Amino acid sequence: MVIEGIEGDALKNARAALTLPPGMVREGGVDRALLDLFLRQIPEKVRKSLEPFGYLEAQVSSNLEKTEEGQDLLRVKVIPGEPVRVTAVQVRVTGPGEKNRDLRKLVDSFPLKPGDALNQVKYEKAKEELRSKALNLGYLGSDFTSHMIRLNRAERKAEIELILQTGSRYLFGEVIWEGTQLYPISYLERFLDFKPGDPYSYSKVYQTQLNLINSDRFASVNIRADKDEARDGNVPVRIQLEPSAPKRLRPGVGYSTDYGARLSLRYQDLNAFQQGHEFNSDLSIAERRQAVSSYYTLPNQGHIDNRTNLKMGLQRELIKPYDSVLLTLEGEQARSFGYGIIGSAYLQFRYEQFSEADQDGSSNFFMPGLRLYQRRVDDLIRPGKGFRYSLETRGSTQALGAESNFLQFLGNGDLLIPLGAGFSLIPRTQFGVTWQKNPLTDLPPSLRFYAGGDRSVRGYTYQSLGPKDSQGNVIGGKHLLVGSLELEYSITKNWSVAGFYDAGNAFNNFKDMSWPQGAGIGVRYYTPAGPVRVDLARQINVDNPGFQLHISVGFAL
Repeated sequence: MVIEGIEGDALKNARAALTLPPGMVREGGVDRALLDLFLRQIPEKVRKSLEPFGYLEAQVSSNLEKTEEGQDLLRVKVIPGEPVRVTAVQVRVTGPGEKNRDLRKLVDSFPLKPGDALNQVKYEKAKEELRSKALNLGYLGSDFTSHMIRLNRAERKAEIELILQTGSRYLFGEVIWEGTQLYPISYLERFLDFKPGDPYSYSKVYQTQLNLINSDRFASVNIRADKDEARDGNVPVRIQLEPSAPKRLRPGVGYSTDYGARLSLRYQDLNAFQQGHEFNSDLSIAERRQAVSSYYTLPNQGHIDNRTNLKMGLQRELIKPYDSVLLTLEGEQARSFGYGIIGSAYLQFRYEQFSEADQDGSSNFFMPGLRLYQRRVDDLIRPGKGFRYSLETRGSTQALGAESNFLQFLGNGDLLIPLGAGFSLIPRTQFGVTWQKNPLTDLPPSLRFYAGGDRSVRGYTYQSLGPKDSQGNVIGGKHLLVGSLELEYSITKNWSVAGFYDAGNAFNNFKDMSWPQGAGIGVRYYTPAGPVRVDLARQINVDNPGFQLHISVGFAL
């Protein structure tokens, strides 16, 4: 079907109006009786679809043509004519909310002005936005005392009158918690997106419900806030919670090309000492990495992401560049900056023993640092769009026990861009910078930069790229720069395929930097525990290019 003479939203509406009736096309054939009926209905259907956009006298014709391949083609020609023009606009807010700044902004920015073509779609959207804003500001009795479009078809003129009466403003009243014996009230209040006395807002009630659900501590959450129960304009809020079991033990298995097969065990206590404190302990045993880590979280006042974290980690890595045993003890103070942004300051003690290029070494020192993290996606399990990034700066001095003074800045990020028709574009980057006057070997291997692996330059094995010593052993670099571009196509809800290109390296200075590259194809399977990724990558611009299979699999039992 081809529709000529209109474009934009008017064309979309006309296409929707001309959806073929069910049963007209069966097994590749066309029911001629239904087709003739459909052809007779086309002019009226198109004219009605254009009326919301101010076109009241559209001329519509249609005919059935044969293409060069002998197939039927329905061509619809539209002469929309002159649209109805808006000649007067009166939009007002009356009552207690008349001078509210947010409502005044919506009145002043009403999308239809004198001289514009009458667009009822814009009118209805702006009308609903004005009322929704009033309700969300606490004017719960808001309603339109007048909402009309006076239409003069003969002169193609329209006058708009829209008057919103707000009524009294309601406030949040007492919060009544029910079914909360496990958690102290002072802890639960951190999940509130409002305080008693704030203007009542449906969105704040909804956000509070999301906060409680996303805490993973409650089997059910029910919030009731009825203005009919208000006293002196204060709406009581009843929150009924059914706590879930706070103590959990979760075994798991997985595999990644970087570390090999993996067994894991996680213990959680989401209500330690009945104070809402959180304790987590993780054990992970893989072929090339064994680790045990624990952290204890104390909630702080204010936002639910404000917290104090006490962490301990012990890990051993057995990989080609080096073998190391690393012990870390860390205290971290984290707080929310809104919009999902979490920043933190930390002090970490590090003790590391390592063997590299047949030489043994050890280090122990204190390292302060700052972190910043944000993640925003439309779906945690199968995101369609969003982004993620993390930034960190860290360093130490000889006064804190380090072999030499150093400062590092590092970060990574991903962007998911929907392209339509099932395609998505995923740019990714990693970078790191080190400021240090002494030789790089004064830093332990865990603080040097390497490239290559599942989340780096695919086509190369884990940590196989970077500056080398005189014996050809990779010893890591001061800096890191890696970029990736991936095009993914969704086959079904859970399955997709991808093509990718990676480039980057670890290096000590830009003039000596080389750019190893890899490209390939992959398969993705999305599960509630995270995606399963299988990639086949090939090295680019090398004399004897090799293939590398990258697999990342993980699920909880």
